[in-house]
Amino acid sequence: MGELWYGGRIYTMEQEGETVEAVYVANGKIVETGTAEALSRTYQVDTYHDLQGQVMLPGLTDSHMHLIGHGERLMRLDLSYCTSYEEMLGLIADKAANTPSGEWIIGEGWNENAFTDCKTIHKKDLDRITSEHPIVLKRMCRHVVLVNSYVLDQLQLPKDNPKGGKIGRDITGEPNGLLYERAQELLDDMMPTQSDAYLQKALETAVADCYSKGLVGCHTEDLNYYGGFAQTYHAFVKGLSDKPFKAHLLVHHEVVDELPQYESTRYIEFGAMKIFADGSLGGRTALLSEPYADEDTKGVAVFEREELAQLVKKAREMGLTVAVHTIGDLSFEYIVEAIEKHPPYPGQRDRIIHCQVLRKDLIERAKLLPVVLDLQPVFVTSDFPSVIEKLGPDRLQYAYAWKTLLQEGFMCAGGSDAPIEDVNPFLGIYGAVTRKSLFDGMVYMPEERLSVFEALQLFTIGSALAIYKENERGKIVPGYDADFTIIDRDPFTIEADELLHIKACMTVVDGKIVYNK
Repeated sequence: MGELWYGGRIYTMEQEGETVEAVYVANGKIVETGTAEALSRTYQVDTYHDLQGQVMLPGLTDSHMHLIGHGERLMRLDLSYCTSYEEMLGLIADKAANTPSGEWIIGEGWNENAFTDCKTIHKKDLDRITSEHPIVLKRMCRHVVLVNSYVLDQLQLPKDNPKGGKIGRDITGEPNGLLYERAQELLDDMMPTQSDAYLQKALETAVADCYSKGLVGCHTEDLNYYGGFAQTYHAFVKGLSDKPFKAHLLVHHEVVDELPQYESTRYIEFGAMKIFADGSLGGRTALLSEPYADEDTKGVAVFEREELAQLVKKAREMGLTVAVHTIGDLSFEYIVEAIEKHPPYPGQRDRIIHCQVLRKDLIERAKLLPVVLDLQPVFVTSDFPSVIEKLGPDRLQYAYAWKTLLQEGFMCAGGSDAPIEDVNPFLGIYGAVTRKSLFDGMVYMPEERLSVFEALQLFTIGSALAIYKENERGKIVPGYDADFTIIDRDPFTIEADELLHIKACMTVVDGKIVYNK
C-alpha cells in the first residue's frame, strides 16, 4: 500500500543530470524508483500523483535560520524593503500614529546600504516622530539595533562599552541610539516578554511560509531568546504538533546545560552547541585581522581566543559538537584554533557558519578538521557592492569564495539566515549560480560561481551532511525519506537569471503533502 509519483522530471541529485521516471513511496519512505509501469505492476498503489510536467527535487532544507525570528519578521513592521531612510521613517511614523502611547514599536530588517538618500542612522530621527513610544529597530543582520531616546533614557548606559559589544556614539560622544552585538543585552530586562501564544503563532507563520517556498525543514537557532530554553522548546512542541516540519535545533551555549532534560523527536531534534564568535560585516562588527577599509576598527570579538576555546572544551565534555557563527577571518582563526585544541570525538563534525572572509592559510588549516561549512549564498545578492567598501579589493580573493571552498574539498551546506535574508532557497541558489547583486545587477567574483547542481546540493545533501542524515535525506533514492520539493520550472534547463523566479508548486514531507499551490 503506497503512492506513486510520476508524470514530471524527477531529479535524484545522486549524480548531476540523473533522473527517474517515477517514485514509489510507502510509510514516508522512498521504496523504489523506476518506470511508472514497472512500479505499478510490482507494488500496490493506492494513490497516483501526476506531476503534470512539473519538476521534482529532493526536499530542500535550510541549513541555517532562526525560525521564530522569521515568523516575527512576517508579523512585525517589516523594513527590509525600504530603499531610503525617508521611507523607513515614514513607515515608523505611520505605525506610531496607530499605536497606543507606551506600546512598543518593533521593526525588522533595515539596511542602510539599500538607502539612496542617507547612510547615517541616528536616534534623533526617531525622537522627532514620537516621544511616547519605545522603539527598537533591528538591522537586517540583527547584530545592530537602533533605539530611540525613550528607550535610552531608561537604560542608564554604562560609560564604557560592555564586553563583547559596543554603544554607538556620534561625533559629540553622545549615544546615537545604535547598540552593537552584546550591548543589545542591555535591553533584555526592558523588552516585553513573549507569551506562549505569541511564540506558537510566530512558529506557525514561519513554517507556513517555509512550506510555500518548498522547504521541508530547517536548522534553526532560537533557544536562548524567548524566555529561555523551556518556554521556547514547549512553543516548538505545541506550534509544530500537527506539522511534519523537520526542525533541527542548535542549542545556544548559554542554555546548553538544560539540554540533558529533553529528548529529540521525529520533527524536533537537538544539534550542536551554538556559539557566536563575532558580528556582521554590515555593522562592521565581524572580527578581521586587519582594520576595515572604511573605518578604523577590526570589529568585535564576542569571545577572546581562550574564552572560545573553553566553550568548545565544554561542548566536548558534554559529548557535543559546536556550530560557530564566524564571518571575519580573525574569528575564523579563533575557532579553527579552538577545534585544533579540542577536536570532536571520532565520527563527529563541527559546523562553521557563514565563513565570509577567509585567508589561504586558514583554508589549509580548516581542511584538516572534521567540519561542515554552513554557507549563505544569498548574501552575495545583498552584500555587494557595499562589502567592497568595507573590505577593500585586496581581501576579496577569499571572501564569499564558495567555489573555492567546494574545490578544496569542504563539505558545505546552504541556508538563508532568515530573518536576516529572505528564506526563499531559490534566491540563495540564484546568488550562488549568478553572483549577481540585487542592488546594481553586477556580477561579483564570477570565478566563484557554482553550477546549478552544486548550488542545489547545498540545500539537499549538504544540509543532510551537516546533521549526519546524508544516508536518509537529500536524495531521491530507495531508503531515503519521502521529502520532495516540486517546482514550476526546471532549474537545469532555464536561463540562470530565471532561477530567481522559480516557485514551489508542492511540498511533501515524509510522503505527506503539506503545501499545494
